[in-house]
Amino acid sequence: MTITYHKDVIQGDDAWHAMRCGLPTSSEMSLLITPTFKVADNDKTRQHLFELLAQRITGYVEPRYVSDDMLRGQADEIEALSLYEQNYSPIQKVGFITNDELGFTIGYSPDALVGDDGLVEVKSRRAKYQVQTIVEGVVPLEYMIQVQTGFLVSKRKWLDFVSYSGGLPMFVLRSYPMPIVQEAIVNAVTKFEERLALHLAAYTKASATLIPTERKIEQEMF
Repeated sequence: MTITYHKDVIQGDDAWHAMRCGLPTSSEMSLLITPTFKVADNDKTRQHLFELLAQRITGYVEPRYVSDDMLRGQADEIEALSLYEQNYSPIQKVGFITNDELGFTIGYSPDALVGDDGLVEVKSRRAKYQVQTIVEGVVPLEYMIQVQTGFLVSKRKWLDFVSYSGGLPMFVLRSYPMPIVQEAIVNAVTKFEERLALHLAAYTKASATLIPTERKIEQEMF
């Protein structure tokens, strides 16, 4: 097993995108597994399969639209990590972590590391969701798969889930690995990789006699 910390890349830059190219990652693992921890097989799963397949074939990650919510989230993450460091513990930044123990590589981009054992995952939330999270006092289900994949990749012992919404109290909850959930993730991503391999073989055969083309810079605008 090899766990690699890529400390020299910055999340969102070209090197980071190149490192993630074609890999299943924690932030998109919920496309492969259902909220009840079953193997997902729906339109979003199939779209993601062909997205990663195209990345593996071309070595290229198509640019994505950056929404206002995403821009707000980037600013909120900086503020949340500053508050976390002031009130909890010093942090270290890392761009990307990879793990190849399953015979293929899974990636994870934590928002911060704490010492040798801890992780920090920050989520920028709308006010209604922040209030709900504070009242319920648990990691929201939509983030559980990402968090548990982070444990699976990094093998770290705990993660502080930080939910932030400006004007409301910052919510911090310590989470721990859940072996049953991680087993379900391993099953789902293994089956996903098997499907990718089959589709890559089909593509290689089908494209052998087709006319090749070259990507033009203008295509990146669409």
